[in-house]
Amino acid sequence: MNQADFPVILQHYGQDHILDHYSRLAVDRQKELYDHIAGFDLDLVFELHKDRAQAGGVPSLSAEIKPPLVIPIPRTPEDMDRHAAAKSAGESLISDNRVAALIVAGGQGIRLRHDNPKGTFPISPVKNKTLFQLFAEQVKALRVRFSSRIPLLIMTSPENHDDTVTFFTTHNYFGLEKGDVLFFSQDMLPTITPAGELLLKDETHLLTNPDGHGGSLKALYASGFLQHLIDLGISELFYCQVDNPLVKIADPVFLGYHALAKADCSTKVVRRENIDEKVGVYVSLNGKDAILEYSDFGGLHMRAVDEKGKILYWAGNTAIHVFNLAFVSRLNDHGFALPYHCASKTVDNLRPDGTTGPLDVWKFETFVFDAIPLAERTCCMEVDRREEFSPVKNKSGPDSPTTARRAMIRLHRGWVEDAGISLPSKIKVEISPLFALDKEDLAGKLKGKTLPLQKDMYLE
Repeated sequence: MNQADFPVILQHYGQDHILDHYSRLAVDRQKELYDHIAGFDLDLVFELHKDRAQAGGVPSLSAEIKPPLVIPIPRTPEDMDRHAAAKSAGESLISDNRVAALIVAGGQGIRLRHDNPKGTFPISPVKNKTLFQLFAEQVKALRVRFSSRIPLLIMTSPENHDDTVTFFTTHNYFGLEKGDVLFFSQDMLPTITPAGELLLKDETHLLTNPDGHGGSLKALYASGFLQHLIDLGISELFYCQVDNPLVKIADPVFLGYHALAKADCSTKVVRRENIDEKVGVYVSLNGKDAILEYSDFGGLHMRAVDEKGKILYWAGNTAIHVFNLAFVSRLNDHGFALPYHCASKTVDNLRPDGTTGPLDVWKFETFVFDAIPLAERTCCMEVDRREEFSPVKNKSGPDSPTTARRAMIRLHRGWVEDAGISLPSKIKVEISPLFALDKEDLAGKLKGKTLPLQKDMYLE
């Protein structure tokens, strides 16, 4: 598209209201609006709109759904042996410099009333460390433990990219090497009305939305960082989202199971707390592993129980994965392979008279877990929710900073008590990843030592 053809293209797509607005702008502002819109794949947007309009609504799920095969939390000697073998395989991957970590962090902390990138939200219970600091310190600790190089990739969005880079720069990358902390931004897509109209955010910009967490795999490829990692000899990418402070970055056991299964994509799951929990569910769908959003899963399946009265489809999605980089490359080689989903939302829309008002819109996005059924081989591993999953999504109530801090305190108190040290009930405990990455590591560090038990405890 060049600027001379711009009016014709707007007419072709029936965007006369945008064209009228464009014609009233000064020449320099016209160029600004053109440059903005030219950065989008309009063919994709209007094809997605056409498909959604012809579908006439969200199709009902018609498929063969079964419980999937899941590696359980170890409870028997045989389970323990398999875990030990997996841990050894994962540690070899890390030691051989074949692992990188990706944090998906495109959002702002709006729901937390935190007007900055979500990763800059302070969350740890004693030192108030941010989410980004906790993850970066884990990577640093792993690098030291295994004498290895683990690049840390941060996926941002256009709205928080500069602030995120500045945050890491200001904090000297939390002790990581600058060249091993890589930032790239996900794509945005124009938001569209059900009638097929693009919307103005302001004089020279359309209303847009991020293309979803699945866009991380597309942006990784487009940024050149996928090839950069492959050129470094890295073969596996640990993936998580920024809002879960309990994530075990590059968990050797998880990496090991992934490697032993020769999986393209692996996933950690937790047991759903109850039949009403609104969480994506890992299932076998038409013979292939998949994750279904709770809204697409259907009430009968969400509430199904087995012969013992336990939840049949219990495997809740944690948004923690490992991807083989050759698989990520295949997903991008002939155009991005993940499907787009349509979310119906209500937004405040800028009207021609300068006022705003509510308007129903469609937002198209991709989900990273849609890669799972495209994989030749998959792996799914159950973990303890109390140890690895406490997302921070809301200002208060469930999935809030309060519940996450409580989970962190409970976890770290448990590590100390498992090391043979009794703690007064009200003492908060925070353990730096740079001091210990797990309870076994902590037990070795505390052997033969005493701790002050009169106040909240921070071990570093």
